[in-house]
Amino acid sequence: MASQIQDLLATDQDLVLMQEGTMMRKVRTKSWKKLRYFRLQNDGMTVWHGRQPESIPKPTFSISDVEGIRKGQDSELLRYLVDEFPLEQGFTIVFHGRRPNLDLVANSVEEAQMWMRGLQLLVDLVASMDHQEQLDQAGMLNEWFQQADRNQDGRMSFSEAQRLLLLMNVEMDEEYAFSLFQEADVTQSDALGSEEFVQFYKALTKRTEIEELFENFSSDKQKLTLLEFVDFLREEQKENDHAPDLALQLIDRYESSENGRLLHVLSKDGFLSYLCSVDGNIFNPDCLPVYQDMTQPLSHYYINSSHNTYLVGDQLCGQSSVEGYIRALKRGCRCVEVDTWDGPDGEPIVYHGHTLTSRILFKDVLATLAQYAFQSSEYPLILSLDNHCSWEQQKTMAQHLTEILGEHLLSNTLEGQLIDIMPSPEQLRGKILVKGKKLRTIEVDKEEELEKDERSDVDPASPELDTQPQPESQEQASGNKKKKVVTCPMSCLLTCGNVLAQTPSSIPVSIFLSKQFLLQSSTTILCPDLSALVVYLRTVPFCSFTHSKENYHIYDISSFSESKAKNLIKEAGNEFVQHNARQLCRVYPSGLRTDSSNFNPQEHWNVGCQMVAMNMQTAGSAMDICDGLFRQNGGSGYVLKPGFLRDTQSSFNPESPVSLYKAQILVVQVISGQRLPKVDKTKETTVVDPLVRVELFGVPEDTKEQETNYVENNGINPYWGETFYFRVQVPELAMLRFVVKDYSRKSRNNFIGQYTLPWTCMKQGYRHVSLLSKDGTSLHPASIFVYTCMQEDLDMDEP
Repeated sequence: MASQIQDLLATDQDLVLMQEGTMMRKVRTKSWKKLRYFRLQNDGMTVWHGRQPESIPKPTFSISDVEGIRKGQDSELLRYLVDEFPLEQGFTIVFHGRRPNLDLVANSVEEAQMWMRGLQLLVDLVASMDHQEQLDQAGMLNEWFQQADRNQDGRMSFSEAQRLLLLMNVEMDEEYAFSLFQEADVTQSDALGSEEFVQFYKALTKRTEIEELFENFSSDKQKLTLLEFVDFLREEQKENDHAPDLALQLIDRYESSENGRLLHVLSKDGFLSYLCSVDGNIFNPDCLPVYQDMTQPLSHYYINSSHNTYLVGDQLCGQSSVEGYIRALKRGCRCVEVDTWDGPDGEPIVYHGHTLTSRILFKDVLATLAQYAFQSSEYPLILSLDNHCSWEQQKTMAQHLTEILGEHLLSNTLEGQLIDIMPSPEQLRGKILVKGKKLRTIEVDKEEELEKDERSDVDPASPELDTQPQPESQEQASGNKKKKVVTCPMSCLLTCGNVLAQTPSSIPVSIFLSKQFLLQSSTTILCPDLSALVVYLRTVPFCSFTHSKENYHIYDISSFSESKAKNLIKEAGNEFVQHNARQLCRVYPSGLRTDSSNFNPQEHWNVGCQMVAMNMQTAGSAMDICDGLFRQNGGSGYVLKPGFLRDTQSSFNPESPVSLYKAQILVVQVISGQRLPKVDKTKETTVVDPLVRVELFGVPEDTKEQETNYVENNGINPYWGETFYFRVQVPELAMLRFVVKDYSRKSRNNFIGQYTLPWTCMKQGYRHVSLLSKDGTSLHPASIFVYTCMQEDLDMDEP
């Protein structure tokens, strides 16, 4: 790929001009807009900027950090500044993870288009690399050689090699480093040329542990025959019955020698390539596409959910932005939250009410959803509506929902679908469902459709409001028809939706003056137009599990604060499981989390809570666990719950689990690390002291962690060789997290990288774990090498 980039840098006119550099206006906010000089570096992979062309530049971003380029018209910030800068001259650089976008305004339309075309060309080139090209080290080695060659004479002295070791995050004994240097210096010139440098690097990064593993199965220590490779796959990788066919496929895929492929043998290099590939990764590649049954009711799935999606900062003063929705949807989120309030000029706005967070238009949010809803997943998107608007602006909301979302909006029950069964993700593909309060039940809506002709002569503005609870079995005569009255205690009658649609003026004064209504002074009178758009996800208050079972329907959904849900788990874990097998629920962060921090979603997944809403703008272990669960099944945002959490008669209780099977022992050997990044890249002489913490999350009995010792001054190939044992009672709910940290004697250990995955997606055997940053972006080529296997618990104490 390096040569391809160099060819483009010399021939593509846009890239040639980008290397010369241009002055552009960098826009951070409506008031911060400053001229900066941007230039593409000669490596074609880095953009630098400075105040002026002659000033000392500093790196701005790497092409590998860029997710895409947007036109100025698609920038929320630049649209606000349309009176100052023509949108055609602006563009936005969107980065992977949570890094803020970079908005730039060029001096002309042609200049903007030049940068957009050039950047997109390089981004597409990086994205098109297959795995083998990513393993190609030529570009990286050339970059390191250039950095080490201080006097730029094309040769690297030993002092320059020592500096290189620090750049590569390793501090090595000087005598040993000099011996490697001399071995590579075949010309005996006391300096290394580029080819000699490659040999020096290979010696430096030699994988002794993999060579030993290879030689354990190779009779001649030079190659693995087909039978030897099959033995390895069966005994160590637990591939079992399909090992012979898999061995042939892997040899064809990773053996570089054509003769080796013809003879069906695997060399050391081929063996290493396999272990470093997606086939040698700890995450089972069979779990990457959509592999689960998507035809079960919505309540049978965990659903990737976001809390206050519009916020990209804290809960008190943070910025509200459509970017929050874009980022959440690109992460596979399938339930976004929209808090609506009355706005100026009759237009509803979205923000965190009664705080200093900024405001955005409701219609802009919907336009964003219409554009991005199904880019990452084709399965249904749930719009969790927290409505605080007046009657008039609710009508505007209903109009916007219908007009902007168009055919994507689900406004009627599915044709032929029984109302006592929730539809499946498969049935709802490409649809957006509104979750919110509803004035009628689906049953009432259905009956009114049947009675449409009889009701056509009735004045819709004067229906009677029945506020008295009725026995559920009681029926009322309505002409020649019978209408069922849904039971609901007075404690939640006015908010759970069991009243017919009314205009505010038609509701009797006695209801407004009732004690219950006054206690619920924040209750919003719901507009029928908006209510009608709530089909399968009617929001109802939670009174008790018994009340929900006796009074609510399968399409009713209750929300719980994290603390309320925690208490219910401890007090009535099994009832919570049965509740969630029957209907949906949503759990949201405590109002005290004003910093937009997160809670651990695992304990709520343990009882089958489907929508555990996360502050997706905040990185940390909680989001790592969330991302880890939803990494599977095609990143669709839907993961099928275990069978015991889909059974309404389940006896499962995570607080005292009784496994259907014998508990298992998870064995994890942390062997080595590869090319770990520096924690502080600004300090050239600092080298990390890495350690690995292995964390297991699941039911309380299974949740535990263990940690290796640290390796001093080695980020390029640290070796630990430590083995841990975890007893797992409920493996179906277990999540495994590897965290690499930089040991510090004086303060908390600094985060280097992590990777989290479900137990059910873990491949056994010798595997590489590809590390991710705090933001969840790849730290390629950083990884750790581990061995994992599962054993039956022999009722013995943990080793």
